[in-house]
Amino acid sequence: MTADTLSFEIKYKANGKTYFCNANKCEHFTLKYGIENNVLNMSVCPNEKIEFISFDVKTPYKYDSDDRMFVNGYQSWTDSMEYASQEKMSELTRFTEISIKSPGGRKIGVSKSGDYLFWKYPRKTGVFYGWSYGYIRKGDNVEIFGSLSERTGYTVITFDCNEGVVKISKELEGVVFESEKKVMEVAFVSGEYDEAFDEYFKMMNVVSRENKKRVGYTSWYNYYSSISEDIIKRDLASITAQNIKFDCFQIDDGYQQAIGDWLKTDKVKFPNGMKVIADSIHENGMLAGLWLAPFAATARSEIFRDHKDWFIKDKNGKPYNTGANWGGFYSLDIYNPQVREHLKHVFETVLNDWGYDLVKLDFLYGACVLPLHGKSRGEVMCDAMDLIRECCQDKLVLGCGVPLMPAFGKVDYCRIGADIHLQWKNRKYCMREDVSTPHAVCNSIFRRHLDGRAWMNDPDVFLLRDNNIGMTFEQRKMLAKINSTFGSLLFISDDVSRYNDAQKAALKETFQSKDIKILSAQFCQKDIMDAQYLENGERKSMRFNVRTGENKSLS
Repeated sequence: MTADTLSFEIKYKANGKTYFCNANKCEHFTLKYGIENNVLNMSVCPNEKIEFISFDVKTPYKYDSDDRMFVNGYQSWTDSMEYASQEKMSELTRFTEISIKSPGGRKIGVSKSGDYLFWKYPRKTGVFYGWSYGYIRKGDNVEIFGSLSERTGYTVITFDCNEGVVKISKELEGVVFESEKKVMEVAFVSGEYDEAFDEYFKMMNVVSRENKKRVGYTSWYNYYSSISEDIIKRDLASITAQNIKFDCFQIDDGYQQAIGDWLKTDKVKFPNGMKVIADSIHENGMLAGLWLAPFAATARSEIFRDHKDWFIKDKNGKPYNTGANWGGFYSLDIYNPQVREHLKHVFETVLNDWGYDLVKLDFLYGACVLPLHGKSRGEVMCDAMDLIRECCQDKLVLGCGVPLMPAFGKVDYCRIGADIHLQWKNRKYCMREDVSTPHAVCNSIFRRHLDGRAWMNDPDVFLLRDNNIGMTFEQRKMLAKINSTFGSLLFISDDVSRYNDAQKAALKETFQSKDIKILSAQFCQKDIMDAQYLENGERKSMRFNVRTGENKSLS
């Protein structure tokens, strides 16, 4: 790619009118740009106040029939995978899209977890889009097209095999341009898979805060929010009794009085408070973890009832519904000084007074569902992650439900896929962020390049128990093998006191420390994943059906 091969498709507003521009200089602005050291830098120089409706830059690209295109989903849960040029992006049916964009869907917030309200989903074979970065793989080599920062607005990379172009777009809703402002900083990196990603992260100046793999327990996937002090202490005791080292014990949703009231513990379920639990975990030689959704609050919470002015508002000045979970929830405006002080107090209490070592922070996308105060969604999310890091200081942060690039180097561990389901199957009508074991597995494999570069990858849990589960034991072992091969945070949600000998052996094998190097991982035929890797220096392979969990060959 060179500067003279670029073309432009820009739609913008000035003086209350809408204009189209297909050049680098128009009546109301000039684009200043150049390519140096494989980086495209571009700034907008406005002649007067303007707002961009769409901002697309294209460069020609010759796709080969056997190329594979990786597109990164909007946030942690969004499905992300490689596609062949003759395929179509999956998992969003026309029925689903119409439903979530309908007045009813908008009202309950089912459309808010993804990009459905502010980006158009392609319905063409051979057109693939993703957020912040993507790559074209030719055999063992990849060509990465990636933003170096999203503080100028989210970057969308589209591989259009039909038109023969790579399109780089900016999501700039809410931003008013009145003076010269940088709008794009995109790198082009090619080479073998690992070498190319090493270079890309070096260009971003992003280094993983953590390099330690950990194993542990989380309460969510057995009890969900129906936890209690008795349940937690029972599972803690059963884990401690095993002849297996656990690093971390994490309590998930269900301890709090209401979503948003994180310091008000449910006194019926946890009569002695949360510090006692953290102390017990420490006494048993593990790090204590606690789940929060720091930006979220429901209408029944005290914080929402008492401080409605703290929350993101719609164009009519009313609190804006930012998601469907818990019957709908609202998100704090991170630019409100009182909100910032409130969040600092919450984390100070949880991390220092209660003594938790790790916080799992969920539904973080809620901070940027709308552009705020003249800032784009991308800039808002970057500012939100800066605030999280400031609040948590040197304690461990596990990110979840977060647009990925703003979290690079800000969290220690991060979920890189959807929640698993208790059965190994796809839902018939689903969004790209829905609970899905196949989604979780694909994301673990195709987002493996983030592990040890942006953070340490959390592939979500594996489960070995017999009760409250819809997977066969072979499927459960398959998931454990995938997670331990591709992930760096290995959690279970089982009462291990009920394990039989085969389950204990599988847990011990999964938790065993191994030196893993992935050599390749790709679909060798429809739904069949083939992975080649080194385990403690020995070459091994894994072949399985992503959609069914059927083991096709495992060594």
